Amino acid sequence: MMVGFPGRAAYRAALLAAVSVVPVAASAQTAPAPGTTTTDPAVVPAPQPLSTAGAKRVYLPVDFARFAPNTAYDMLQQVPGFTIRVADQERGLGQASENVLINGERIANKSGGAVDELQKVPAGNVVRIEIVDAAGLGIAGLVGQVANVIVKASGGSGRFEWDPDFRAHYARPRLFAGSISYSGKTGKDGWLDYTLSLEDSTGRGGFGGPVLITDATGALIERREQVYHGESDMVTAKAKLAFRGPGSAKGNLTLAITPYWQPVYNADRRIRADGDDRSRLLRVGLSGQYYDISGDYDFQLGGGRLKLIGLRHFDHEPMTTTQTMTYDSGAPDTGTRFGRNSNIGETVGRAEYTWKGGKNTWQLSFERAYNSLDQRGTLFNLSPGRSFDPIDFPGGSGKVTETRYEGTATWTRPFGPKIDFQLVVGAEQSTLTRVDGNLAPRRFFRPKGSVSLGWRPSPGWDANLKLRRRVGQIDFYDFLSQPNLSQDRQSDGNPDLVPPQSWELEGEVGRELGRWGKTRLRGFYHRIEDIVDLIPIGVDGQGVGNLPLATRLGIQSTSTIQFDPMGWRGAKIDATFAIERTRVKDPLTGEQRSISGNHDASIDIAFRQDVPHSRFAYGAEAQYDHFNRTYYPTEVLRSWEGPWYFSMFVERKNLMGLTVRASVFNPLNGRHYLDRYVYDGRRTTSPLLFREYHDQLVGPIFQFSVKGTF
Repeated sequence: MMVGFPGRAAYRAALLAAVSVVPVAASAQTAPAPGTTTTDPAVVPAPQPLSTAGAKRVYLPVDFARFAPNTAYDMLQQVPGFTIRVADQERGLGQASENVLINGERIANKSGGAVDELQKVPAGNVVRIEIVDAAGLGIAGLVGQVANVIVKASGGSGRFEWDPDFRAHYARPRLFAGSISYSGKTGKDGWLDYTLSLEDSTGRGGFGGPVLITDATGALIERREQVYHGESDMVTAKAKLAFRGPGSAKGNLTLAITPYWQPVYNADRRIRADGDDRSRLLRVGLSGQYYDISGDYDFQLGGGRLKLIGLRHFDHEPMTTTQTMTYDSGAPDTGTRFGRNSNIGETVGRAEYTWKGGKNTWQLSFERAYNSLDQRGTLFNLSPGRSFDPIDFPGGSGKVTETRYEGTATWTRPFGPKIDFQLVVGAEQSTLTRVDGNLAPRRFFRPKGSVSLGWRPSPGWDANLKLRRRVGQIDFYDFLSQPNLSQDRQSDGNPDLVPPQSWELEGEVGRELGRWGKTRLRGFYHRIEDIVDLIPIGVDGQGVGNLPLATRLGIQSTSTIQFDPMGWRGAKIDATFAIERTRVKDPLTGEQRSISGNHDASIDIAFRQDVPHSRFAYGAEAQYDHFNRTYYPTEVLRSWEGPWYFSMFVERKNLMGLTVRASVFNPLNGRHYLDRYVYDGRRTTSPLLFREYHDQLVGPIFQFSVKGTF
């Protein structure tokens, strides 16, 4: 959990640093389902599926009464042993990756997907939640357990949420975080459903304290006192329309616009052993906006159904980073300014035709995607007259585009009551172009697809296995030069960058524990070609590029343990443990090492009790994260935080119709760390120039949340 570290691009630091949101598990009180006799929702038994023998595990709204959910998403968070996976930023729309469906359908957009929509669906509109095997759904790309949330339309209703927080040190208060939405029906026979929403997704990050700089012998050559804070405000106005007709046809249209602001302040005072003391100030200004338009239309055609999907995303991202150094000696100030004015676009058109034949479900899909980045980069040096004068910045401006065509065929079939099988066969052809360079377009043809198997050997057990050939995503910014002023490092543009390809084997087994809960174990092995990592470029440059081969091997355990059977009513623990090992050949040493900066270990243990015969809940959470070193050709660094973070909360349900929560994050002083070794040239042939070590205060974060409906 990153609370304060400024990442690859300084303007993104506020997002990476702001983790002042603990998981919200419940909200406004809802009435018990019809037929429920208990008068105390807090002692309703823990969620239990209606059936553990078939392909579906079904949960009803009454199963979640103890948590007093406000939205469908609040319910989904409490499904035992289920981990919500949001959609990956895949190429185009492609295959599904979000393991959540609504009324049996994948939400194919890039403006939040099903998870975002469920946060706007009132809990009273949920009919049931089905946990099903991905292999039996006929939707390409899914693996393991998938949640299908069945919701019904209703009359007009709204919901709101306000989530301010306050940090004890460095960062500014987060006062305006929250959202409001309203859903309703209109038209003859209610043929049009609509949801209007406004959301301020804000982030705050900050840390401060000493930075020690030592030479190759370990002698202290500089001590810094640093203060960093970054803010992020993203205000999204969205309208979603769902319509029916004529006949069995149905469609959706989503319109969203998001202005955003992401300023960063990073200052330090430097006391040097040679007496040449100085102060540095770095500021980042970013004020842009993006919009998303997406829609789909599904109708009967011949013996099947045709679904047409379209998407347009455009982002205007102007950023300026200014760094100045002031000297106690009275020497003229020095400084650098980097400006980047970027336009980012994506246009996707997709068609899916699905039909059934006996026990077989077939789908043919075709997609065209066009992605582009147009960056105008400028670089300036501060002159003795205190004006910023332009300097040559080759590689800082350019336009990169990719045109991609993809076709797939999917076959899904059950083999008896206990086994589901899915086969996906496809390929993509893409053209990568540096429009304003002297390089010829590069064309690629790549096969892709998957084979999946879902098995339910006996009641209470389920298992999934999937083998996939996947084509990964790349960041177009890596084609162009990007200076990192805060760490005095230049990342050269790499026009030869290509998307990685991988063979991915994943397996998962789950066990229902009855009234005790559920546990799942997932394992995976990935063999990645053209892995994206950090490589030498030219004689003495460095940047993002491809290495020939890498592997990932890991396991993840997810469990929900209920304590009701032992008499501790309303109490439970949700626990996730994950470990990963990666291997790639270092481009300088030729030795095997981990993939740069990969997240190789994590622990998350969350406790909650809904107190019987009351409207209170309380809980605590412990989180641990470990990241491997990042290997540049000229330096090696590792950044981490915590490494343990703790949080606690108390919640009051149905306080005049509201759910109110107070919490504190990081009361036990998890800190920000960075350990960086910088060499005087390539690290295999040059001596160590200095070591930079951060051990800095983050401090506690005090949070408040109010949820309700209207």
